[in-house]
Amino acid sequence: MHRAHQTLLEQMKISDAEIHNRLELSALTPIHFEHLKNALPIIEEQLETLVDQFYVSQLTIDDISVLISDADTLNRLKAAQHNYILDLFSGKYDGEYVNNRLRIGMVHKRIGVEPKLYLSAISSLKRILFDALAQGINDSNTLSDTKDALDKLLYFDTTLVFDTYIDSLLSELALANKKTEKYANSLEEKVAERTIQLEELAQQDPLTGLKNQRFLRQIANQQIASVKRRETFLSLIYIDVDNFKQINDKMGHLHGDEVLKGVSVSINQCIREADTACRYGGDEFCILLPDTNIDAARIVGQRMIDCFSNCYPEYHLSMGIAETGADQYIELDQLISDADKKMYNAKGIEGSFIEV
Repeated sequence: MHRAHQTLLEQMKISDAEIHNRLELSALTPIHFEHLKNALPIIEEQLETLVDQFYVSQLTIDDISVLISDADTLNRLKAAQHNYILDLFSGKYDGEYVNNRLRIGMVHKRIGVEPKLYLSAISSLKRILFDALAQGINDSNTLSDTKDALDKLLYFDTTLVFDTYIDSLLSELALANKKTEKYANSLEEKVAERTIQLEELAQQDPLTGLKNQRFLRQIANQQIASVKRRETFLSLIYIDVDNFKQINDKMGHLHGDEVLKGVSVSINQCIREADTACRYGGDEFCILLPDTNIDAARIVGQRMIDCFSNCYPEYHLSMGIAETGADQYIELDQLISDADKKMYNAKGIEGSFIEV
């Protein structure tokens, strides 16, 4: 159940048995209750004066004066103090009485009354009430017993109020911890998200959006190991743009960058999700095709050339293709070297841009 639907007694788990135990710890007995109840007429007769006296003394304290601040607040506090004093001499100190004391503690905590100010106020109230009892009770023994009962009851009340202060502080601490934990989790998620983003950036070529050479080397070792286990093929396509330096010199580097982006678009349109396309450096690109032999890779390469030519008919790509498996496997550097040589051979074959 939400705290807002519970009484303060329920929130703080104070049962009737706990109230009885607390009264015993404060040395309060039915005889004390009787003394207080018998003094009620004396207090009622002076009640308004007693309340006024109490707040005259309180308003001399700057910290209290700032908290009260206006006439409406003062009048509300006087009405509450009126009821509290009557409760003190009611002779009935049950769950309702305790719940009201807890509420006083909660209100004082919420409006910012520090414990030292509350204790000062209780001390002031006790002196005022003691003086009133002394004026109305002639028998010294009865007066002593009544003052003793009131002293113990005010102590009982104070323990309840301070329990509320402590419970409120613990609730604030729990809320602060919850907020801190939530913030920490949010921060952790942001850090994890940012870490992933940074890892992706570290693997990506900023111009073309393809993976970079560093990532190629990481993934290639995994893919070569995978095709070895499954005794299948891995092909590598090596591409560059013919006469790319002349394109930069003639048309400018911005145009050259657009051509490189066009190559990456053509590659992405022709490869599978399982394939890995990388900008190897400058105008050179590598594509890893797992589970693909050299004949199948040649079909993919031709599609890339056709796709690029449709967008940039004035420029040409050359590519070489090498494979590893299924009988014998070579490492990445050898695979790249073989494909690179074939790519340069393709440039020397008239009418052909692919060498396998």
